[in-house]
Amino acid sequence: PLPSLLQTETLAVSSPRPPPPPAAMDDAHVIQGISWSDMVAHMERGGMDRGMVYFGYNLILHYVYSYLPDPPVSPAAALSLSAAPSPNDGVDRISRLPDAVLRDIVSRLPAKDAARTAALASRWRPLWRSAPLTLADSHLLPDGGAGGQLVIGAASPRAVTAAVSRVLAAHPGPFRCVHLTRTTMEEHRGEMARWLDILAAKGVQELVFVNRPLPIDLRLPATIFSCASLTRLHLGIWRLPDTAAVPRAARFPNLRDLGLYWNSMEDRDLDFMLERSPVLESLFILGFQSGLRLRLVNQSLRCIQLGFSFAEDIDLVDAPRLERLFQFAELTESPKMNNGRSTRKRSSVIKIGSAPKLRVLGYLKPGEQELVDPTLICMCRCAVSINNAIV
Repeated sequence: PLPSLLQTETLAVSSPRPPPPPAAMDDAHVIQGISWSDMVAHMERGGMDRGMVYFGYNLILHYVYSYLPDPPVSPAAALSLSAAPSPNDGVDRISRLPDAVLRDIVSRLPAKDAARTAALASRWRPLWRSAPLTLADSHLLPDGGAGGQLVIGAASPRAVTAAVSRVLAAHPGPFRCVHLTRTTMEEHRGEMARWLDILAAKGVQELVFVNRPLPIDLRLPATIFSCASLTRLHLGIWRLPDTAAVPRAARFPNLRDLGLYWNSMEDRDLDFMLERSPVLESLFILGFQSGLRLRLVNQSLRCIQLGFSFAEDIDLVDAPRLERLFQFAELTESPKMNNGRSTRKRSSVIKIGSAPKLRVLGYLKPGEQELVDPTLICMCRCAVSINNAIV
């Protein structure tokens, strides 16, 4: 029966594993552009325990989970009951509703509850498979994800991973929204690749896909570029595919909202994603595993937000619809190390070429940004109060 696809009540998450032995510490895992061995050596020279690296990874996860969009459904949502009393005559009026209405109801339930509707009556049995599915793997945990994020070193919730695989294989699609944020992808590379193949083939509208490190530079399969039905895409803690090997015809024709969280990518990879998203309106970047250089030639973007990023250069070459460019918690030091020491970054340059609708530009810190506006024929080093308006 369909509800059995989602049985994970017997799941037991093991206690955190001890730190890896010293031999494993030499693997070239990357955090903010720093190799694992350089990070450990840097911390040991400062008298800190290498276990603090795990704290750093958990801190990254904390920020990523904090900024991710919430699933559109929740297992803890309260039911809204009508004030008018219903007649106590035993008549099943809900089942008399048209199929389209019932499918809409089922699509607004968490996946586990949606599958359980098949047990209500024969009238409901086919609805789960015909309704657009919303699936969040955190809802498959025994506490529905109420316990918060899973920490580094904790065992991957294998029962949840297996349940996700069964649901994606059994449901014909389309998928209204899929949040996959609780699996250690390194341990499940085969499942990860199959999930993306299924989502691309059956159609997914909204996808939130996060790799729980370690390692945080795990390569995201290029299949992601086959998900042409996407309208919203948020990716966390991946090394993005080498776009030089991606077919030039790949594109996101319906994508309007793109979020990138602590990913490792080349400038050309970001340019490729923007070029292949002709209706993209919102770009959110949280963290960046190297210096960020953004050269924007885009006819649809309206809002860009950059947080916890090391922004080197931002060049608004041609952005006719851009209204807001917002930076917060900007890093003041390069993520890359020079002989174990982080290097002070130069002032970042924000160059405004063509952005006639730009109305919001911030936050600007004195001495840390250079604002270049050819229409003013000048370069303004921001040594003025951030309370001053810049138009």
